[in-house]
Amino acid sequence: MGKKRKTRVELRRNRFKPPRRRSWTRDYLTQGGEGDDVVREERVRAKGELSRRRTIVTDTPTESAAADHLPAEMPTVDTTGCLHGRVLKVHGLQCTVETDDGHQFLCVVRRLLRSLVTEERNIVATGDRVWFRPSGTDEGMIETIEPRRGLLTRASRGKEQVIVANVDQLVIVASLAEPALKPHLIDRYLACARQGRIAPAICLNKADLVDPAEFQPLVGMYRQLGVPTLLTSAQTGQGIAELRDILTGRETVFAGQSGVGKTSLLNAIQPGLHLRVAEVSDTTQKGRHTTTTAELIRLDGRGWVVDTPGIRQFSLWNILPDEVEGFFIEMRPYVPYCRFPDCTHEQDSDGCAVLRAVRLHQIPIQRYESYLGLRSGNEPE
Repeated sequence: MGKKRKTRVELRRNRFKPPRRRSWTRDYLTQGGEGDDVVREERVRAKGELSRRRTIVTDTPTESAAADHLPAEMPTVDTTGCLHGRVLKVHGLQCTVETDDGHQFLCVVRRLLRSLVTEERNIVATGDRVWFRPSGTDEGMIETIEPRRGLLTRASRGKEQVIVANVDQLVIVASLAEPALKPHLIDRYLACARQGRIAPAICLNKADLVDPAEFQPLVGMYRQLGVPTLLTSAQTGQGIAELRDILTGRETVFAGQSGVGKTSLLNAIQPGLHLRVAEVSDTTQKGRHTTTTAELIRLDGRGWVVDTPGIRQFSLWNILPDEVEGFFIEMRPYVPYCRFPDCTHEQDSDGCAVLRAVRLHQIPIQRYESYLGLRSGNEPE
């Protein structure tokens, strides 16, 4: 544990004093004319708005604070009388936390903790390991969050959304039909897995609706990149045994767009789950959001899995354009041979070794287009 120190932290400004008397317009319309008490000047900024700071005791920040995607200044907590647990689900202001002995508590987050200014939408995420102070038989208050590993995150409304923490595997679920396959979205998830330090696997679902032979080149491409890729069908059972083997003994998050069959696959892997599913819309050919929050589920065959809500658009958080090439391992052998060290691999010139490799089909054109989309920040269609 680091050395204790006092520091000033900024809190969320959740209280705003109105800069003017709100009833003035109503009074003017009902009584007419100007009253003697009309305020002749107004504040542009409400008085007291900038006073949301507080002195707290913290441990000395570690080098891993940013990598943990937690506030650098976490308040020090005396865990005497606290219980250790893991967040199974976050729903609104409450979290379901399971202790090491399997007892579940409905917890709220300590006010100081949830008031800290962070780049995250929520301070607590599914999968977090926490210390909480019990109150009663099945309630408690989360006091602190342990350092994280293995993250799946995305950019959402200008903030970072940690979808799940402390997992070691990401299964990217895509459908071969209904809705249509989106390879560029798969590539974004692969980049996110590398960013979050988790191992990826790809599950191409609804194989019963297509001719699997048409998708063998795609399967081969991802397998050549070292990513396990399966063809599955929750309806016929194709590939379910192989998928179950991949999940055994690991902590896995299922991710993909709405309607691809993530929940149906989990029901097929462990029929006793009885998770709710819905059909794809006949009009839009898009999935309906039946899973509304990420939930950590224990599997019978040893291991955990997280069922996540469907995501139709996926943007990586805090990625610089020059960092994107590092997420495409097939580009790495060619980057050192570009004529200019700051080559962006976008302009067609003889000096770019990456573009030359694309023209020679040594780098798949689909993956190169995914690189361009990530670098420019454009969402896949």
